[in-house]
Amino acid sequence: MAPKSKKGGTEKKKKLTKLERLKQQQEEEEKRLQEEEEARLKAEREAAERFERQQIEKRKWQVLVEKDLQRRTDELEELYLLEKCFFEAEKWKKEVRVLSKWHHYIECDGTPDPYVAQEMNTFISLWKEKTDEDIDTVMKESKLVLNLIEKLELILLDTPPHELTDEQVRQYQGSILELRELLHWKFKGAIETLLKEASSLVDTDSGNMEKIIKDENITLYIWANLKKNPKYKRIKFGNTEVRFDIPKALATSDIALSIFHTSYDHISPLPVIQRPEKPAYVEPAIEDSTEKETPKDEEVPQASPGEVTENQELETSSVLAPEIKTEESFTDFKKSTTTLKEEAEAKKEETETKSSKAELFSVGPVAPSPQKLPEVIVEAVVDEDVVDLKGFTPLGGIYYLNILQLPPQCKQVKGWTIVEAIWIQLLAIHQDDWRRPKMQWETLAYSGKGWRTDGFVSLFYNMKEKILALSLESVHPITLIQDTHIHMPYESWELRPLHLNEAILNITTTFTDIDIQIKDNQCMLAAVELGGDYELSHLLGKWMNLTSLIIAMKATGLNIFPSEYSHAYVAVNDKDPLVEMKCYRQMALLASAFSFSWSKWNKQSGPTNMVFKASELLKKEYVEDNEWSLYMFNGERAQKLKINEFSEAFSEELQDDTEFHSTLYHMIKDFTCEAAMEKIRSSSYQFIDAVCKLLLSVRVLTYS
Repeated sequence: MAPKSKKGGTEKKKKLTKLERLKQQQEEEEKRLQEEEEARLKAEREAAERFERQQIEKRKWQVLVEKDLQRRTDELEELYLLEKCFFEAEKWKKEVRVLSKWHHYIECDGTPDPYVAQEMNTFISLWKEKTDEDIDTVMKESKLVLNLIEKLELILLDTPPHELTDEQVRQYQGSILELRELLHWKFKGAIETLLKEASSLVDTDSGNMEKIIKDENITLYIWANLKKNPKYKRIKFGNTEVRFDIPKALATSDIALSIFHTSYDHISPLPVIQRPEKPAYVEPAIEDSTEKETPKDEEVPQASPGEVTENQELETSSVLAPEIKTEESFTDFKKSTTTLKEEAEAKKEETETKSSKAELFSVGPVAPSPQKLPEVIVEAVVDEDVVDLKGFTPLGGIYYLNILQLPPQCKQVKGWTIVEAIWIQLLAIHQDDWRRPKMQWETLAYSGKGWRTDGFVSLFYNMKEKILALSLESVHPITLIQDTHIHMPYESWELRPLHLNEAILNITTTFTDIDIQIKDNQCMLAAVELGGDYELSHLLGKWMNLTSLIIAMKATGLNIFPSEYSHAYVAVNDKDPLVEMKCYRQMALLASAFSFSWSKWNKQSGPTNMVFKASELLKKEYVEDNEWSLYMFNGERAQKLKINEFSEAFSEELQDDTEFHSTLYHMIKDFTCEAAMEKIRSSSYQFIDAVCKLLLSVRVLTYS
C-alpha cells in the first residue's frame, strides 16, 4: 500500500472542529469589544482632560478680562493725562506761528508779510512796474521771491487744516502762482536785456556770445549767433558737459539759444491742500411734543445771551477739527478708543455713576491723520504719453530750452553807439505748441495739461559718466522724473532712542537705507546709503522742522512719505488707520526708552491688529535679536505674544505669566525698569509730538 502524501497529512492536521471554530470566533469578538471599550474610555479621558484644560484656560482668560475691565478706566484716564502733551505741542506751535508774525512786524526789513494779502499784492504790483532789469538784479530779487514762495508753501502744509479758511487757502495759493509767473517773466525780460548787449560780450575765440550765469537757484547757459558761421554747428559751454548741436539753417540765422535751469519746479501744479469736511446738520432726535408745531402767528421767544453762548459752544463742539483752546475740548476720547458698542455701554455706565465727568479726548491732529483708505479710483489716462503725477514726481528742477530771435545789436560808428530803435519782444522759434518735455532716465513732455513722454527723437544715458544725451523734435522745457513710490514698501524699519528727547528712525528700502534723527521738535537726515556718489551735503546734518524735511527729502528723491493715493500704487498691509494712529501715539510716549521694530507677522495679523517688536534700550546702542519681544495692539487691547520672529506660524496666544491691558503704554510698562520709566516721564511734549508726527508721515506699520 502506497504511503500518504505529506501535504494531505498537513491539511488534515489544520482542520478544526465546529466547536473550536465557535470558540475562536468568541475570543476574537471579546478582544474586539475590549479594544473598543479601551478606546472609548481613552477618548472620554482625553475629552475630559481637554475640557478641563479649556475650562482652566477659560477661567484664566475670564480672570484676565475682569482684571483688564477693572483697571480699564484708570488706564484710559492715565493715558488721557499723558496725551495732553499733544495738546501742549499744538498750543506751542500755534504760539510760534503767532510769534513769527510779530517778529516779522518788528523787523521792518521791507519784505512783505506772506500772511497779509495786501502786502503781497503791493509787492507784486511794484515789482511788475520795474522794467529793463538786468540779470544780476533779477537773480538778487529772485532769492526774496523764492523765500516768500517757500514761506507760503510752509504755511499751507504746516498749519492745521482747521486753522485755515477756504479763503486763506485760495489767497496763499494765488500768491504762489502769481509769484511763480512773475519770476519767470522777469527772467525772460533779463535774458532779453542781456541779448541786446550780446555784441559787447563776444567770445574772442568763436566770435559769438557764450555766457554762463549761475547761483544756488538758477543756471543760465546762453549763446548768441553773431558770427553766423555755417561750419560752427556744435556749441559747448566752457568746461561744463553742457553742449548742443544745431542744424545748418540755424547756424546762419540771427538766433540765440538759452538753456535756463532752475532748481525749483514752477510748472507742475500745486499740491492739493486737504480741507476738513463740513459736518452735515443733523435734526434733533428728541423733541418735546409741545414744540412739534408752532403757530405761524405765535411769537418765538428769543434766546437769552447765556443760552446763545451755550448754543454757540454746542455748535463749535460739532466741528470736525475744532480749534483747541481749553481742556474742555477733550470730549471725544472714547470715540477713538472704543468701538461703538463699547462706547454706548461706557456712556450708559458713566451716566449712572459719573454723570458730571467729561469724556476723555484723544488730542487733535499732530500730523495729517491717516484717514480710512477710500476706494480710490485712479483716473484712467486716455493718452499713454501723459504722465500721472500721482505716481511720478519731477526731480532736479526744470530745464527751459529756447531758440530765440536775436534782437538788433548796437554798432559803434565814429564814436556814436547806434542801435535800431524798434519795439522788441523776444520771440521763441518753433513755439507753436508750447509743450514742456520731461524725463525720468526716460524722458517726458508737457502739453499744457500735463507732462508727456513723447517729443524726443532719441535719448541716451551714460550711467558711468552720468551724461544724458537727447534729440528733440522741437525745443521745450525738460525735467527728470522719478517713480514716487520707488522706495515703497519698506523692507524694514526701527525706531530706537539715543538720549533723552532724542531718537533715530531707520528705514530700509530696496535701494537705500535712511536714518532720520529726532531731537526735541527738530528732525535731521542723519545718514543715507545709496551705493553711489550722490551730493546730499545740502540736506545731510541740517536740523529743520518735519514739514521742511519732508519737502527737502521729496525734492532730493528720497520720498518715504505716502500720500492719500499711495495705497493705489503700492502693495500695503491693509490696516485700520485709527488703530494705526493710536499705536504711533503710544509708541511716541515710550520712544525715549524703548526701541520698536518691524515684524514679519504684522502682515498676517489682520487689518485691526498691529504686530511689532519692542525692547527696552537704555545703555546699549542696538537691541540684540534674542532681546526683542512681540506685541500686538488692536486699539482696545494690547498683549505680549508667545511666538517670536522665528516661529513657524502666527499665533495670538498670550505669553506665559503675562496679562493684557487696554493700552499699549501700560502693556509695555509691565516690563519697564524704573530708570526707563524715569526717562519716559522726563520726555518733553515737543519730542513726543515730533516722533508721533514722523511715524504718521512715514506710516511704517502699513507700508512695510
